Amino acid sequence: MAYKVSVVSLGCPKNQVDAEMILANLLSHGFELSIVEAEADAIIINTCGFIESAKAEAIENILECAAYKKDGKLKALIVTGCLAERYKDDITVEIPEVDLVVGIGSNSKIAELVKDAIEGKAKNSYGPKEDLDLNGDRLLGGYPFSAYIKISDGCNNCCTYCAIPKIRGQLRSRKIEEIVKEAQKLAKEGVSELIVVGQDTTAYGEDIYGKSMLAELLRELCKIEKLHWIRTLYTYPERISDELLDTIRDNKKLVRYLDIPLQHADGEILKRMNRKGDRESLTALIDRIRAKLPDITLRTTFITGFPGESEEQFCSLHEFIKETRFDRLGCFTYSAEEDTAAALFDNQIEEQIKARRMEIIMEDQSYIAGEKNGEKIGSVVEVLIEGWDDYIKCYFGRSAADAPEIDGKVFFTSDRPLVIGEYAFVQVNDCLEYDLLGERVNEPTE
Repeated sequence: MAYKVSVVSLGCPKNQVDAEMILANLLSHGFELSIVEAEADAIIINTCGFIESAKAEAIENILECAAYKKDGKLKALIVTGCLAERYKDDITVEIPEVDLVVGIGSNSKIAELVKDAIEGKAKNSYGPKEDLDLNGDRLLGGYPFSAYIKISDGCNNCCTYCAIPKIRGQLRSRKIEEIVKEAQKLAKEGVSELIVVGQDTTAYGEDIYGKSMLAELLRELCKIEKLHWIRTLYTYPERISDELLDTIRDNKKLVRYLDIPLQHADGEILKRMNRKGDRESLTALIDRIRAKLPDITLRTTFITGFPGESEEQFCSLHEFIKETRFDRLGCFTYSAEEDTAAALFDNQIEEQIKARRMEIIMEDQSYIAGEKNGEKIGSVVEVLIEGWDDYIKCYFGRSAADAPEIDGKVFFTSDRPLVIGEYAFVQVNDCLEYDLLGERVNEPTE
């Protein structure tokens, strides 16, 4: 009888891709996949270890799943992903409920390792980071019509607050033809929205082609007939070229959406983060993007309370955000991570000050987001239909301006039944802070 395995994936979309490859690997080796954790012989938790809150979430999930050793049929609890790579043998020492720790470099051997763990022969395994296979089959864990595609792993940026280079290693890009082949397979299987991800997608190709090849890659992906939307996440400001912007402008499949994690706007703080730019250069960048792409949706993230951030520097960031009026914005308090340069910096900021600064930014952003949504009332937007809400009796989905999981939704009525996974045109009649409300209409004629 085949062993049953459940996989819990935490953290970012890049981690989700790794989990989908693990699922396909297990299935190909005769395991039975179970969505009911209490019925599983083994549970694999694919963890995030990026910041303190992610580590806390991972540990909480590990302990919750450990309960199935008493209340279910669980024989092996396995931890992989970034937390496993970062803390290795410390995990089984600190959390004895864990039977096996698998570093990312050993993911290709996970079927054999899981079988041994179930049979009581668990042995932690940490292959070289570079052994993490970026190519291979996947079993999609989300909607069948929308998928992430990871174009690279690792990062060379070495931001002083970030542990990713230590966890994931240096930048490793996939070849264009490998990515296109995977995208073609996904499209053939029914994926119509492709979301391009990497630690820094704008650095894609620098290690194997000697220059950024993101624009070239996107042009190749646009040739895949069955893809309808292609969006790109994690683009870094200093690498956003005119070629990239022109490529987005000239290809209808590339949604007018850019995710640009700026992290701060004060030049001195950015320098201490080992990032480039200042308020003036970032303002010029946003102006350049909006001049080329007037209908662009811009998403960004910021960090409050970075070591040494003065009240004046925070106020400068706050003013920049109010002036720039980003369409989408996330804000996080600085987390002092082990083995990062910034954790050793002087003038660490008190938690309550970090939190107050974050709350100020997010409160203002809620007004900005509400006003921007209000400007869409009366317009018609194309929506990828994700489901039906039986409670409020309407469909819901996302517009091209909304990335999955992090942005808002469009809720709308229809005078006829619709198919989940297809696209509809919706006239916006009202809005909330982050969501749009409307009704299905016929496709507008130009």
